[in-house]
Amino acid sequence: MPAAEATVEDLLAERAIHRTLIRIARAMDERDWTALDDLVLAEATADLGAGNLTGLAAIVTSIRSFLDDCGPSQHLLGNVLIDVDGDTATSRAYVSDLHVGTGEAAHLTFQTLGDYHDEWARRGGRWLLRRRVKLSRAHTGSFEALGPGPAGWSPRT
Repeated sequence: MPAAEATVEDLLAERAIHRTLIRIARAMDERDWTALDDLVLAEATADLGAGNLTGLAAIVTSIRSFLDDCGPSQHLLGNVLIDVDGDTATSRAYVSDLHVGTGEAAHLTFQTLGDYHDEWARRGGRWLLRRRVKLSRAHTGSFEALGPGPAGWSPRT
């Protein structure tokens, strides 16, 4: 059975969500942590591969534990699928992220291939990330290109 035709409102919502996906990726690469305040709900949850996280502050702290001591990074998104249902939505996007070491680790890189599975909520006319699960399909390179990660985390856990 073919999907129902999207309304103009649905198409505008998809565009807004897609732009927010990109803004989140750019905020991480630019280390603009305060930009996430306008893109992610304060009560958001996530599983980025290092355990379940609750709240924007915990999510940012976890991301920073990897990226603050890392050199340049680039999170590329593709094959984005967005489904809007009123004031909620889901999206799936391929993510290919490249991280370059810094200092003594400047010769190292670390890259993952994966998927972001996201849930969205419309609040005050804006689409904000409510939940993110990153599913990693593969990685190459050295974890040492990254920062140490959250306390107790190990690439083997």
